[in-house]
Amino acid sequence: MHYSLGIDAGGTYTDAVIIRNSDREVIDTHKALTTYPDLLKGIENAIDGLNGKYLPDVKLVSVSTTLATNTILEKTGYPVALIFIGKHALAGSTPIQEFTVVTGGHNLNGTEDERLDTEAIKEYVSKVKDTVSAFAVSSYFSIRNPDHELRAKELITSMAGLPVVCGHELSQDLGAYERGITAYLNAQLLPIAHHFIDSIISDIRKRGIDAKLMMLKCDGSVISIEEALEKPIESVFSGPAASLMGASFLSRSDTCAVIDVGGTSTDVSLTHGGFPELVDTGAVVGGWHTKVKAIRMETSAMGGDSHVWIRNRAVNIGPRRVVPLCLAAVKYPGFKELLKSGRTPSRVQLAESIQPTKFFVSTGKECSGLGEYEKEILAIIGEEPVSINDIFWKLGKPISPDHIDSLIQKRLVQAIGFTPTDALHVLGEYTEWDSEASMIGANLLARLTPMDEHELCRKVKKEVALNMALSLMGYLLEGVERQAIEKILRGDYFSQFKVNVPVVLLGGPVRAYVDELGQLIHAQIIVPDHAEVGNAVGALVGKGIKRIEILIKSFYERSQRSILVFSPEGRMQFATHQEALEYAKKLGNRLILDYMVDSGIEYEDIDITVKSENIAMDDNGGTPIETRMVFMGVGIPKA
Repeated sequence: MHYSLGIDAGGTYTDAVIIRNSDREVIDTHKALTTYPDLLKGIENAIDGLNGKYLPDVKLVSVSTTLATNTILEKTGYPVALIFIGKHALAGSTPIQEFTVVTGGHNLNGTEDERLDTEAIKEYVSKVKDTVSAFAVSSYFSIRNPDHELRAKELITSMAGLPVVCGHELSQDLGAYERGITAYLNAQLLPIAHHFIDSIISDIRKRGIDAKLMMLKCDGSVISIEEALEKPIESVFSGPAASLMGASFLSRSDTCAVIDVGGTSTDVSLTHGGFPELVDTGAVVGGWHTKVKAIRMETSAMGGDSHVWIRNRAVNIGPRRVVPLCLAAVKYPGFKELLKSGRTPSRVQLAESIQPTKFFVSTGKECSGLGEYEKEILAIIGEEPVSINDIFWKLGKPISPDHIDSLIQKRLVQAIGFTPTDALHVLGEYTEWDSEASMIGANLLARLTPMDEHELCRKVKKEVALNMALSLMGYLLEGVERQAIEKILRGDYFSQFKVNVPVVLLGGPVRAYVDELGQLIHAQIIVPDHAEVGNAVGALVGKGIKRIEILIKSFYERSQRSILVFSPEGRMQFATHQEALEYAKKLGNRLILDYMVDSGIEYEDIDITVKSENIAMDDNGGTPIETRMVFMGVGIPKA
């Protein structure tokens, strides 16, 4: 009997799941806390919680990870130099620290616009090669002709011996600057991806697992580990993609909307006919607009671990994530006594960081470049939780919450507080951790409001359900103002929203929200078995998907017509449209098959579809002015 192992390293939990290959049934699962900054420890803990008897017979391992996303958001990638080729490749300012622009590039038809300035490239590489870990190159219209990027790559490799990432290798979409950003971020991630993947391989090997290793991309497809090493940027937002694929698999619904309630956020996405809905313009990560194809999703900063805090007698939820009180009581012996004896701030002092239920603990992570005031505060915050009042008395001078926030953003300090997860513990609807700690916290916060502790928790629960409905309808009613949707959801009308596809819920405590959500929208709401580890299932059941776009374009020069073919392999010229069409068909199919086979998918398991669109016809014989061909290969990875 053979099995497959799926792993998802999320923001709060790292999940592991084993699926039996013969009937695709989930037979074992385990959740462990995600560990920062080293995700591997959390992954090891998740696997340790599985029944070890299955592991020697695991033949396929697939991983979804927040590593790439967190690295970009936290700005902890390795130093990279970016070379823009062509005067139009960088049309304005850029936040990139190390870059240059050199002469070169091509035009829309793939003809050289200006000669490549190789001397400028040599001069720049000589200047920076000892201070960076890799180079990125993006040339104007390299998707029409990658020659200048390839020549630059060869030159840089010979001079510096460092990895070089080209824009055309990651995207065939227009936009030299965005392709450059994508290549730049990918180059930053290369050493991190190598370390992470090598660690994963080492761990599964020491467990006696001899299996194929794959990773989930942010478009819901899986890639071989070799490609994951070359293109780690494609794993950004793989968590939401994993939830979408997992929800579809567990609910047996090829078409469904998915609401994934995680610790930090609530994510909504959609699959139609077994394929995720994608963002045409590319994923935006930490303010960087990339050309990475990702699922379209609606995200709100409210999850199970969002901080619940009081100000002006009103209940606020998020956007900051904290460790729930119920979990802190398990992790830190004596925390409940500390919580009981804590000082309640005056109503005037109340703010997000100043709450009777808010505490801070060191993560143990090291960081350089801290100010003296930050160092003093960090020296007080140790391995045991402390309140802001404790910090004030030990510091001996006024403390600004801004300094605490700065340490939290640098992941040097982790906050503890009351959360929606605590509210469910108080209500008895989710009791994974210490319910007494949650009740103590609810009592403390309720004193600051007109409500008692149970009313407070019911309000928190209702707001989380409303946020789920708002995120869902905001996704489905694209273009409709969120304020208008919220007005309808909160209003008392003889009408409600109707959703025409099944709505699948994922996340540990989502069963608790079914009734509240059903009161807000009319829909078939499904909470499948194993919903709490749906992301790990999604990491494992993603299909191998490859899309290739080839453009055939009529080109006139000096009254002479040529037919040009633009593909990932470059630019080719033909005398007739029919010759170009036959070449494109063979090339597209070959590229799909080569990719799939390299990813470990067998020929007989690959299905290729081709969509062809003609753009107008010329007056001479009815030849298409432009033909756009999209090849899509789909296959199921097997152990």
